[in-house]
Amino acid sequence: MEAIIMLVLMFAIVYFLLIRPQQKRQKQIREMHANLQKGDDVITIGGLHGTIDALDEDKVILLVNENRKLTYDRSAVREVVNQN
Repeated sequence: MEAIIMLVLMFAIVYFLLIRPQQKRQKQIREMHANLQKGDDVITIGGLHGTIDALDEDKVILLVNENRKLTYDRSAVREVVNQN
């Protein structure tokens, strides 16, 4: 009986320290990707800074230095720096 209680307790600790925070972070990332808009200043996972020029369901076109346009997957956006 004690072994079962210890096993459940260990699972609860792992869940609240590792699994739940990761799920919360993934939810925030999905919401950020869903709320991207034209004109947002973003940083990609590769460290590229740019402004969203156009977007669709899967792709984002970023406007970077000297009006150059680069196409990235929406999932490549790490963070929004200045949301309009």
